[in-house]
Amino acid sequence: MKCKILHESAGRIRVHLNCRRMTLHQADVLEYYLRNVDGVREVSVFDRTQDAVIVYRADRAALVRALAAFSFDTAETMGLVPDHTTRALNREFEDKLSWTVIRRVISKLFFPLPVTTALAIYHSIKYIREGLSALLHGKLSVAVLDATAVTVSIARGDFATAGSVMFMLHLGEILEEWTHKKSVADLASAMSLRVDSVWLQANGAEVLTKITDVKPGDRIVIRTGGMIPLDGRVVEGEAMVNQSSLTGESMPVAKHPGSPVYAGTVAEEGECVISVEKSSGSGRYDRVVRMIEESEKLKSTAEDKASRMADRLVPYTLGGTALTYLLTRNAMKALAVLMVDFSCALKLSMPIAVLSAMRESSGYHISVKGGRFMEAVANADTVVFDKTGTLTYATPTVAKVVSFDGYSASEMLRLAACLEEHYPHSMANAVVEEARRLGLDHKEYHSQGEYVVAHGISSSVEDKKVIIGSAHFVFEDEGCVVPAGEEEKFNALPEEYSHLYLCIAGRLAAVICIADPLRKEAKSAIEALHACGISKVVMMTGDNRKTAQAVAREVGVDQFFAEVLPEDKANFVRQEKAAGRKVIMIGDGVNDTPALSEADVGTAINTGAAIAREIADVTIASEDLFELVTLRQLSQQLMRRIHRNYRFIVSFNCMLIALGVAGVIQPTTSALLHNASTLGISLDSMTDLLKKEQPSEKQDVRRRHYISAMRSGAGVGRQIRCSAIFQSADSTWPDIAKTALKHTLQGGCQLVVGLFSFPSKGSTWS
Repeated sequence: MKCKILHESAGRIRVHLNCRRMTLHQADVLEYYLRNVDGVREVSVFDRTQDAVIVYRADRAALVRALAAFSFDTAETMGLVPDHTTRALNREFEDKLSWTVIRRVISKLFFPLPVTTALAIYHSIKYIREGLSALLHGKLSVAVLDATAVTVSIARGDFATAGSVMFMLHLGEILEEWTHKKSVADLASAMSLRVDSVWLQANGAEVLTKITDVKPGDRIVIRTGGMIPLDGRVVEGEAMVNQSSLTGESMPVAKHPGSPVYAGTVAEEGECVISVEKSSGSGRYDRVVRMIEESEKLKSTAEDKASRMADRLVPYTLGGTALTYLLTRNAMKALAVLMVDFSCALKLSMPIAVLSAMRESSGYHISVKGGRFMEAVANADTVVFDKTGTLTYATPTVAKVVSFDGYSASEMLRLAACLEEHYPHSMANAVVEEARRLGLDHKEYHSQGEYVVAHGISSSVEDKKVIIGSAHFVFEDEGCVVPAGEEEKFNALPEEYSHLYLCIAGRLAAVICIADPLRKEAKSAIEALHACGISKVVMMTGDNRKTAQAVAREVGVDQFFAEVLPEDKANFVRQEKAAGRKVIMIGDGVNDTPALSEADVGTAINTGAAIAREIADVTIASEDLFELVTLRQLSQQLMRRIHRNYRFIVSFNCMLIALGVAGVIQPTTSALLHNASTLGISLDSMTDLLKKEQPSEKQDVRRRHYISAMRSGAGVGRQIRCSAIFQSADSTWPDIAKTALKHTLQGGCQLVVGLFSFPSKGSTWS
């Protein structure tokens, strides 16, 4: 498509697309296409003007070529745009806010007094009805205050004040609804499925197939720990399915042939074949949205406190109004008290602050399922790490295969890959990948396997029992032995590797040595956690003690435990909580799920097992453990913001009441200042908590500066970010929407101030 460069500076270019009209969907197509161009940092697409602003670090010529090659049809087929974006939502509320202000201007400047009076009375019906409804249900809520303020103003013939109050209330309602829906949409996108492929059953075999190629009627195989990516019905097998993300059920549900299953749920036990009924993207998003909106997990303790206090303050406000009138016999002074509503600001700003923080965290590839978990992260003092896939990379590799009992190393690797390819674990993935690299094609020549959580796999080949797994599983539980005469070879196995033991017919056949390299940022991340207030960092692993000790010493944890079982991890977390500590557990595997459930905040790595992500309260990106430090920052800053908002709301509104009672300000002015402060603090609550800085090439240096800054007591907002800034198009606000929101609200507030200053008697909101 032809484009015209409108403006250009270093690393930034604005282009205009030569098209008659750009739809919202086409704007999304262009935005996501450009975001996927190498070197592009930020993209803003303006559908109304057909312009795009691109910030880039790459070669300019490469960017120009990408623009020249762009077409809406081609980009559409690339499948870059997610099923749900927030562009249409932002446009809807931008228009609502704009038209509300425009109607106010027209009413203020052009409508005659009889018309504005009639409109004021008409619009007051809504607020009076809501207030009466609350009273009939025995509630002294904010609706009663709003109704009283509007009714008193109209009864006094002060239609200008009534109109002003209703106008500000309407703006607040739009802002609250917009922010809530936007935050929920962002969270739903962040919690979307991360399933790229499935095992498709076809012609008696299982074929790894892209999920986008699966059609209704196809059969897919789901095994223990796997996520069900599509809606369907069980046709073979049985499984216990965790449906907590959709239904809130804490216990897994038994699924038999004929039972329906839903996308986003996880098989905790068993194996089944599902007949797909709905293709990818159908229904999951909407169910997640409903889950988020209905979940009590969204409320932190601070939110609950603010909400309860807001309702408790309503009778005091009404009582203060009556007392002021009795003492002064001045209706204006009494009305000035009535115009100041603590409840509105408390109930609006607190949820906005929490949801905005959750939205911001998703921009760092951190998915938080509720505000209360951010509060728990801020208050935590203990962090428990799993080792494999958490402190070490999620992609271990096979270093060597040591064969026993006359078997060849290549054949044993082939057999191991055949067993491991169906089960979710980083070590299993390493075995499968090594077999693929060596060209060892493996047919399904074994019987159905049984997956034993945190232990291994049991199956049979040619009527011989074959098992693969940990030393505890194969030697203690299964009673396997090392072939006679090969004890020395067994004792000489390199200790720097993790080991997978493969046994056939009760005898050791091979040991697969897994290189499990430590994350380069692990030590620095743990230092940073200590620096930001975490007093105890623990590592727990099922690996042997020597390997665990070496890793613990290198990363600098305070305590470590080796050769532990899943129940041992859960018991430790339970003991720490009983001792009064606030615990964050970080893991990635099926064996970590009991501990994740027990912790105050269960945190999963997004490349780990589906059941771990499902149970976890927080999911972080696998690329950098500093995302955990970022979450700690965000949480601490959120709690500071909430407490700051609370103090400001109480002190500012008390000042307005005092000035109103003293007769210094009029009720209209009191309403203006109160509502303007509510909008202002809500707008501030929507801003980012952390300052985003572009990543440096010398990340280790940056991290050292970061830790130093934290230890010196520098403000969190000024601390240097240590992890790369991951720009997630699925979960962050589009720049255009964010900019439009800020400018619209700021301009609206300025316009409101100006309109209130007009001495036009009888001008009201319409």
